[in-house]
Amino acid sequence: MRSRRLTILTISFCIFLVTLFAISLSATSASAQVLQIVLDDTIQPISAEYISRAIEQARKSNDRAVLIELNTPGGLVSSTREIIQQITSSSVPVIVYVTPTGGHAGSAGIFILESADIAAMAPGTAAGAAHPVSLIGPMQVKTDDEMKQKIENDAAALMRSVTSKRGRNIEAAESAVRTSKSFTDQEALSVHLIDYVASSPEDLFRQMQGRPFKRFDGQSDTLNLVGQAIVPFNMTVRQHVLDVLMDPNIAFLLLVIGALALYVEFNHPGTVIPGTVGIVFIILAIFALNLLPTRFAAVGLILGAFALFAAEAKFVTHGILTIGGIILLTLGGLLLVDAPIPQMRVHLITAVAVSVPFGLITAFLMTIAVKARRNKVVTGAQGLVGQTGVAQTALSPQGKVFVHGELWDAVASTPLPIGELVRVDKVEGLILEVVPLEATPPPM
Repeated sequence: MRSRRLTILTISFCIFLVTLFAISLSATSASAQVLQIVLDDTIQPISAEYISRAIEQARKSNDRAVLIELNTPGGLVSSTREIIQQITSSSVPVIVYVTPTGGHAGSAGIFILESADIAAMAPGTAAGAAHPVSLIGPMQVKTDDEMKQKIENDAAALMRSVTSKRGRNIEAAESAVRTSKSFTDQEALSVHLIDYVASSPEDLFRQMQGRPFKRFDGQSDTLNLVGQAIVPFNMTVRQHVLDVLMDPNIAFLLLVIGALALYVEFNHPGTVIPGTVGIVFIILAIFALNLLPTRFAAVGLILGAFALFAAEAKFVTHGILTIGGIILLTLGGLLLVDAPIPQMRVHLITAVAVSVPFGLITAFLMTIAVKARRNKVVTGAQGLVGQTGVAQTALSPQGKVFVHGELWDAVASTPLPIGELVRVDKVEGLILEVVPLEATPPPM
């Protein structure tokens, strides 16, 4: 009997261990997923924050890999370096996959591609053209040879460092920097800039199955991702909002609309709504420009434009100062963001489309405001000065006069008979000082 109980106890304990192992295996399998990031935008601070947050989440969740689906024209060097640092220091393998067909990893994009544990491209994509440039507004600026060489050497060194650690073609990667060379998917594969050309993530996982790859620390590893769940990792609401604000065209538009709304509030105190809109828009614009490489000289041009609009209202120049203000505002918009690619600068059409209407509207409103302040007061007691009336009683020197539809107490400098036409010369409290109408000096 005792032996039978011992046997039952042993079997129950074994079943418990098997169940516990199955639960543990199931939990491990549930966490074994591929975290997917879609980066279809310029490379800027929000992009770097998004990728950093995803890699950290993958580490905490013990995910098998991070898949970055990339399609970008390029972006800021500082943000690119931050992304590369996150990828190369990640404990979870990072796959960068240039997709969809027709997409590209331009400029900063190829740096991110080469820094990945596994680099892949979809058919019909391209990568390269990473030569650093200096731009002002819509034009490329020719820098002096020494500065150009410094910038180019720095970018080339970054490319060599990430490519060599992954065991890829250093010379081909450096040519993307030195000569702005671009590569199709097949060209990149043939010169070993990438590891795979795949039509989909699933196709990529099949090709990768069991094949070793080189991690940034020099160790070799393999990934078996066939059948693994691909879980999208989305931006937060805050990141979505800031990502939209990172468009310099939107930041410039918010800045100008905010300034116009504040001007309306200053000229109509107590309206509240324009003032609130103006403050919110300007704060949002300043926040976005703080994250972008902003030229403060351009801010000076924008302030100069406002000064010219105000001067137009004070000194009648028949639109000359307004035109000057529009030109300054347009140049200020074009120079506002010092970015390396056109997609991260204020476009010429945006600057003109915003500056011309804004200049005309502002000059018009300022002209109306100045004229209103210069006009003679026509309300209240002071509005009676200059008005004509009739003596209702004899003024010797005090009596009653009928002015502006009302009966007033009045005094005259000389006695006046009843029915005499008079003009109001001054108002003292509720008493009018009047003079005979014929004594009014002729207008100059």
